Amino acid sequence: MKNNMQKSNSVSWSWLSVLVVVLVSTNLRSPITAVGPVLGQISADLTLNSFQSSLLTAIPLFMFASCSVAVSRYSHEQGMHRFLLFGLLLLSLGIIMRVWGTISSLFLGSVFIGLGICVGNVVAPGYIKTSFPDRIGLMTGVFAVAMNLTAAFASGFSLRVGEWTGFGWQGSLGVWVVLALLSILAVIWDQAGVSCDLIVGEQKRMQTGVGHLFRSTLAWYISIFMGIQSLVYYSLISWLPKVLVDYGMAVQDTGWILFIIQIAMIPIMFVGPIIAHRMKDQRPMAIAVAIGMLGSIMLFLWYGLEGIYVAAILLGLSNGLSFSLSILFFTLRAKSTANAIKISGMAQSIGYLIAAFGPPIFGRLHEIDGTWHLSFYFLGGSIILLLVAGIKAGAPKFVEES
Repeated sequence: MKNNMQKSNSVSWSWLSVLVVVLVSTNLRSPITAVGPVLGQISADLTLNSFQSSLLTAIPLFMFASCSVAVSRYSHEQGMHRFLLFGLLLLSLGIIMRVWGTISSLFLGSVFIGLGICVGNVVAPGYIKTSFPDRIGLMTGVFAVAMNLTAAFASGFSLRVGEWTGFGWQGSLGVWVVLALLSILAVIWDQAGVSCDLIVGEQKRMQTGVGHLFRSTLAWYISIFMGIQSLVYYSLISWLPKVLVDYGMAVQDTGWILFIIQIAMIPIMFVGPIIAHRMKDQRPMAIAVAIGMLGSIMLFLWYGLEGIYVAAILLGLSNGLSFSLSILFFTLRAKSTANAIKISGMAQSIGYLIAAFGPPIFGRLHEIDGTWHLSFYFLGGSIILLLVAGIKAGAPKFVEES
């Protein structure tokens, strides 16, 4: 009888852990991807210039870059659950502040949003490795799919949410606080069922710092791969609506192209990690990522609206695989949960520092030549570097423990 009760409790907490993964992941992209379609409204309402507008995407990325190592280092002090709860509370506060209606609250809210998402970005891979040690590929796929499905709806329905709520861009961006609050409840509920012995054990293993990782060549390749794939993604999420308008597309249709990109990510994000987890060598997948990304960039550049749907689907497939592969590297290249969180912290710190320069450089290059040619050539050159880093990161090796 007792064994049956223990088995029942184990199953219930397992499903609750799945719910935590799903809900937390829904908060890690949607507050950012919702910005692009309403960026024009925000800029007009608050009189922002191009540089200030690009900061709405760049600020969260800079927060990822500056805080990821600290998050991975200090998360052991409160444990994964409490740190996730802290991040979700910051995210909720940031979403509310961002739609307050002033320039200062807009940017300060973006800072809090970036910090809150940063916590989830870093801790989630460790949570998956701890909660699902035998299903890392599957749960990484679930995590990535849930994240990008909500990101797709955030970009595709952003304008319409503003219309439905009657609050314009503030309604478009503010509605995402609902998911953050639901995630807080799930994490609190899940924390109640976690073994104290498990928490203490993980805290002890996390006591060492992350400094040794910066001496690991493999950790650097993982970080660069993470950074460049994010640079391509955030550059296009930020500027593709404007690119398409300049090509002749109606402004109300641009959000649907972002939606198509996000939707195209979903099947490969689910299947890709499962296949990659079964492979001893992930280098062929890294090569496929680079070929797909480069092909989509060339279609955007050379064919404009004529090849827009093919380019959008190809970009979604390649970027979806690159993101899930990045997350999988954190766990596949680590022998323990502690090291997975440390690799996640370093890779996301370095990676998002690289990515944060993407939207401003992409926009600045457009201002220099008046077309989008230099901007897309910049992305093409970045993808060549992605290929090199991916081949190195995909080799079947482990990052050494400290």
